[in-house]
Amino acid sequence: MVDEVTDANYQDETKDGVVLTDFWATWCGPCRMQSPVIEELSEENDAVKFTKMDVDANPKTPESYGIMAIPTLVIKKDGEVVEKITGFHSKAQLAKILDGYTD
Repeated sequence: MVDEVTDANYQDETKDGVVLTDFWATWCGPCRMQSPVIEELSEENDAVKFTKMDVDANPKTPESYGIMAIPTLVIKKDGEVVEKITGFHSKAQLAKILDGYTD
């Protein structure tokens, strides 16, 4: 399951463990391709919390992370950003990246 987060609750929702946040928008074609990949991963990987944020409805958080293009995936471990990935990525690519933070 992928939890929807907002500017108001992002810090609280991403402060513990490994968290991947998908920064996206409804009008973004690559975002619509990335979303089902994130959903699949969330069902298979219990070691990572998966969240998503609509950048149009929540501009403050993406701005604070310098997100200029979407989709951008931000991976945090114990509240600290450990990786920022821009553009569409396959399930295999993302699984490999996440494995590096959950071992």
